[in-house]
Amino acid sequence: MSAIVKKNDQLKADIIKHLYYKKLLSLTDLSKLTMKSLPLVTSMVNGLVEGGQLIEQGFAPSTGGRRAAMFLINPDYKKYIVAVAMDQFITRLTIYDLSNNKILPTQLVDLDMSAQNSADLLIEFINNCITKSNLDRANLLGVGIGMPGFVNADLGINYSFMPVEGGSNLQEYLSDKLNLPIFLDNDSSLIALAELNFGEAAGLKDVLVVNIGWGTGLGMIVHGSLYRGSSGYAGEFSHIPLSNSDTLCSCGKRGCLEVETSLLVMVRKAEKAVADGEPTIMAELFKDTSKHHADHFLDAVIKQDSVAISILFDAAFLIGKGLATLIHIMNPERIVLSGRGAKAGKMLLPPIQQAINKFCIPRVADQTSIVLSNLAEQAELLAAASLLVEHSNFD
Repeated sequence: MSAIVKKNDQLKADIIKHLYYKKLLSLTDLSKLTMKSLPLVTSMVNGLVEGGQLIEQGFAPSTGGRRAAMFLINPDYKKYIVAVAMDQFITRLTIYDLSNNKILPTQLVDLDMSAQNSADLLIEFINNCITKSNLDRANLLGVGIGMPGFVNADLGINYSFMPVEGGSNLQEYLSDKLNLPIFLDNDSSLIALAELNFGEAAGLKDVLVVNIGWGTGLGMIVHGSLYRGSSGYAGEFSHIPLSNSDTLCSCGKRGCLEVETSLLVMVRKAEKAVADGEPTIMAELFKDTSKHHADHFLDAVIKQDSVAISILFDAAFLIGKGLATLIHIMNPERIVLSGRGAKAGKMLLPPIQQAINKFCIPRVADQTSIVLSNLAEQAELLAAASLLVEHSNFD
């Protein structure tokens, strides 16, 4: 392939990528974003319109001169993305088109990521969902997967979960079995990217995104980009030694924040409260086996059950204590509370803010706003889809 063809393919991919995130852009917008000349971008966009990938959609607001034509990805462009969001025990999957419309409603399966056959169970689940969608596999761009653990996105390896045959590369193993391009990344990093591209971190430069889930993760946006650190493992917030408990963490150490703040711990405390006969609506909610206890716990918080709120308050206060440390170090513009646990909504804010008020220098803390994600549990699915957008050439 010649250098010119490669450059044209890259420009095509970049144009589609920017429209995927921004939805509607003019030729001038695309020229600035791709840093390519307006005539070159115009020629490429015209070709993409002729090819059916893009359509013209109205005009930009008038600025006194000729109104610029606006373009977006053609809703009928038949390319699709399989997005997978994994936590330690439950895996969710949906299929999006390039306008982020769900082609397949979100599917769920109980899947223990530490099980010896977890990779094969994931493959079976993905294949079943693709079959259920009735889509032609040739129109699938691939599968994007967000998962917890020490994930090296460049090598396609999860050092914490999902062992595969002979210790081989997880990404390659999944790709070989599914016969599709596979890209995977740490769930907290992906959630931060989702907030940057679609949510409460959009347009900001320095943001901390807290992933409240089975663990307590963190994604860091620094100078408008995801910060991964020297070897890709930046953001292991849950393993800051702030806990007074002697409980052994999954990482093998003691004193980690996670042993008192993870959703897993909160659910265990809720189950104990029910077993001890404490007055709580969770005793009735837990009888419904169609939903996980974590979802019932969060529902109880939303319904202002006093036992559930007390459990949440203790965990959120410690999260706030950890965030006070990070605020002193990073001085972020904003902290976004995201992930599955963000479903608890405004109940999270008072204990976190109380801890920050207690442990953080006011002059520093006052520069940081704390907000709830508007994406919540959809963040990881959207980010898993964008993982494919970042790596696809859209052929």
